[in-house]
Amino acid sequence: MPLLEVKNVKVHFPVKHGLFSGLREFVKAVDDVSFSLEPGETLGLVGESGCGKTTLARAIVRLVEPTAGSVLLNGEDVTRMSGSVLRARRRKFQMIFQDPYGSLNPRMTVEQIVGEALDIHKLAGSKSARHGRIAELLAAVGLDPVHAQRYPHEFSGGQRQRIGIARALAVEPELIICDEPVSALDVSVQAQIINLLRDLQQQRGIAYLFIAHDLAVVEHISHRVMVMYLGKIVEAADAKTLIREPQHPYTQALISAVPEVDPETKRKRIVLPGDVPSPIHPPSGCSFHPRCPIAQLPKCKDDFPESREVHKSHWASCHFAGTKIDAT
Repeated sequence: MPLLEVKNVKVHFPVKHGLFSGLREFVKAVDDVSFSLEPGETLGLVGESGCGKTTLARAIVRLVEPTAGSVLLNGEDVTRMSGSVLRARRRKFQMIFQDPYGSLNPRMTVEQIVGEALDIHKLAGSKSARHGRIAELLAAVGLDPVHAQRYPHEFSGGQRQRIGIARALAVEPELIICDEPVSALDVSVQAQIINLLRDLQQQRGIAYLFIAHDLAVVEHISHRVMVMYLGKIVEAADAKTLIREPQHPYTQALISAVPEVDPETKRKRIVLPGDVPSPIHPPSGCSFHPRCPIAQLPKCKDDFPESREVHKSHWASCHFAGTKIDAT
């Protein structure tokens, strides 16, 4: 049985057009998303800024309420839980936030930040056990337990993110949702945090939903990758296959933008015309068709492309999946 099952989740935010206007529209931030995640697996989620990645992550952990759909953790529907039941289940799934500066309370010491979860879930029977557990968690993420009495402003960005990881580990979760955990860090520090997450996964068997806009980072850590565009998953496959054989034109464009390490190997860039459409009024048919270099009208404009298996365990939502785009 999958550890996490997301079934037809939608998150629509109402928008009013004036104080006395009765007209209401909706921002379709997440629009009918489904996927599963196995224990100990890393599933990458990539896409442009504003495509709905963070909203989906927050809906899974109930920081925002889904408009429709269900989120099953070990077969239990998290969206139907509340109060003490939800609080108890939250031990099983935690979140690491994008901003290591804004996600830590500046008025609390590291010991208080990491120890707060232990106190809420009553995971330490005594002060000495609590102190020992905090020291163990800090050491696990590469921090000196001696610094437990320091405040967040006394640490670098990479160290603060390690504190955030220690806080997430405190309740021994089965799933950690990583919401662009390295995007605010220097490249050299990014590699350290990625390697730390991989080591922790091997040691503890944790599953990750790893969100990023950098395909190179996602490929390095993920077993499988999903590509999101305008609130929908448009392609999904194992990481190596998706990078080498992208089937959806949007995925091809994303991969073309990844810088090459070898200067002799210059990848041709696929430049998409126009801007991402408004999630309030998404295009009819295929939502990518206004920017797609291979779109054929009226089919792409009128017919919504259902997700189909183009190769074994490789899914894409495109009428012409597999067609290669001529790069400039």
